[in-house]
Amino acid sequence: MLQDTQTIRYYQRLTDNLVELWNRGYRFDDLRMYIDGYLAALHQSNSLEPYLIHRLEEEITRYLYDPSNLQNQESEPDYR
Repeated sequence: MLQDTQTIRYYQRLTDNLVELWNRGYRFDDLRMYIDGYLAALHQSNSLEPYLIHRLEEEITRYLYDPSNLQNQESEPDYR
């Protein structure tokens, strides 16, 4: 579980972007490359401590491979 506020913000950005990319037609290999690039940029910028980046990588990988996170969600019928 992430506890550092900055790490949580990066996690939220990453998950939002992953869902957006998935809905635009990108697939797991593309998303994995996106994650790898994002994490490499965090390493290069020294924005987070290395152990926090490692923890973020674990959590985002868990998110990516959970099938319920990237399902195409059908819109609910509007009964107004």
